Amino acid sequence: MIKLEAGERIGSYRVLEFLARGGFALVYLAEDGEGRKVALKIGDVAGGGRYVTRFLEITGQRRPEGISPDETPAEAIFFRQDGVRIDFLDVHEIDDLLRNEARMLNEVKNPNLVQMRECFTHEGRPVLAMEYARGKTLREKIRALEGIRLNWFLTIVRTLQKLNKAGQLAYHGDLKPENIVIKPSGSVVMLDPAMRIDERGVITTTPHYNPLLLRDSKADVMGVGIMLYEILTGVLPFDEVPWQYAGREQGGEVERMSLSYFLSYPPPKDLNPNTPDALARIVYRCLTVPDYGLPELEKDLVDFLRKE
Repeated sequence: MIKLEAGERIGSYRVLEFLARGGFALVYLAEDGEGRKVALKIGDVAGGGRYVTRFLEITGQRRPEGISPDETPAEAIFFRQDGVRIDFLDVHEIDDLLRNEARMLNEVKNPNLVQMRECFTHEGRPVLAMEYARGKTLREKIRALEGIRLNWFLTIVRTLQKLNKAGQLAYHGDLKPENIVIKPSGSVVMLDPAMRIDERGVITTTPHYNPLLLRDSKADVMGVGIMLYEILTGVLPFDEVPWQYAGREQGGEVERMSLSYFLSYPPPKDLNPNTPDALARIVYRCLTVPDYGLPELEKDLVDFLRKE
């Protein structure tokens, strides 16, 4: 692991502070020679999700030696013919994923998705220098009980459709409150799309927000639905994630019955009686209707906002 300290220089940047832990990376705030701030993403072999070592101190301050309660690291998902395997990544796999992420982000130019600045090498390993999205994450806003605006989700849905149609990004794949930043201006920036190497059948995603381990735009629809449910109720709809048959053919009766059981969740109105019926229907469709996609979600969000 490349461990950096404030004031240290890496490439043409000076490190200012530690920002966050990802599933398989650490992110630092740095600045270039002209004082422009960037986020530096560096691979970390500690492991993500359930494999983040429990020897780390649980702390309210973000630092490489600890893990904050508001960090939900992604996990490495390996897709095979007989289903999926959740496992560690070695340093070479992490570096390959970071290089792929750099190539992917270099092809995307959109103000609502974090922008790549450059990818350089330090001690033989790739380092991603990206736009620093100043603001608060959606997680921070939820924890601070600040007002949440549905317009943010509408922006996300429209942006994902635009990127998909342009052939720039088929899906984000790791939508969660930690990966959405609200700038002081009110604009929305999505961070950290799922790292992926399609030809090797591996992605990094967060099963609590992508419980079926989908690799298409429906993953983003489910991610939005789960975030809306969490905002309405304060809890997540699914505890035992991912679904045990994720990544397999879903043609058998056992799989269909299992999926029906898995997708059962307490209606948000049971946990929050103030939940608007129309918003509860949006959540239901996001989570349980297979052909409810980004266009349908956009329409329902627009209709709901017009009536408010």
